[in-house]
Amino acid sequence: MSEVHRLTVEIQPLPEGDGLALPSYMTDGAAGCDLRAAVSESDPLTLQPGQRALVPAGFCMALPQGFEAQIRPRSGLAVEHGIGCLNAPGTIDSDYRGPVCVLLINLGREPFVIRRGDRIAQMIISRVERVEFRRTQTLDATARGGGGFGSTGKL
Repeated sequence: MSEVHRLTVEIQPLPEGDGLALPSYMTDGAAGCDLRAAVSESDPLTLQPGQRALVPAGFCMALPQGFEAQIRPRSGLAVEHGIGCLNAPGTIDSDYRGPVCVLLINLGREPFVIRRGDRIAQMIISRVERVEFRRTQTLDATARGGGGFGSTGKL
């Protein structure tokens, strides 16, 4: 069995995140850690059908160079309520030090209430490869070639 690589990421809680749990993995095998809504306890956010909102997660962080954070929807919110993330996966670069927020959209048919501490998205930390692009006049041939959307079959 292979060992999971451990990485330390510094997190700076913001006033609106006071008392909220830091991003956390819900199971030992989870790839993503859950982010929580840092909305006011007394003023939950209601997303109407078709509405989007930038929801604060209540912290800033310092990713090490060579890593990124990807913000993705939570599958349970998507299947049960039609709640997703726009610009998904959203990328947080290693040199960004501002507040982490989640751009949620309600694609469901009913209003959806987001309360303080609700798990609203997941964050995955990934290594980043820097590539050098080089112009060329030709590319090597493959069986697929230039076949695009749907070219490999329907199912």
